Amino acid sequence: ILAAVARRNLATLGFDDAIQVVEGDGTEGWEPAAPYDAIVVSAGAPAIPRPLVEQLASGGRLVLPIGERDDQVLVRLRRTADGVLAEEYLGHCRFVELKGVYGWQDG
Repeated sequence: ILAAVARRNLATLGFDDAIQVVEGDGTEGWEPAAPYDAIVVSAGAPAIPRPLVEQLASGGRLVLPIGERDDQVLVRLRRTADGVLAEEYLGHCRFVELKGVYGWQDG
């Protein structure tokens, strides 16, 4: 339902041909369009989903909250030109739970 609402709203705003709405498990990313320069996850995960890291371009950034359901830290990962991942912790936060294969799977 959420994807259908997004498509309808984008069409109403005139963006229906410019933006592709994809339905699926966000914890697995979207391999067909990888690599990405930036990925922002707006839900808390118990750990960093590996597929998202693997889909980062050289110089790409991934920002997401990780940790327990009620105590998370906002993390920014950067893939350097030589492929090394640099982690930066930006502070404590609390987001809704990220659901999916690499997120929270229970209640």
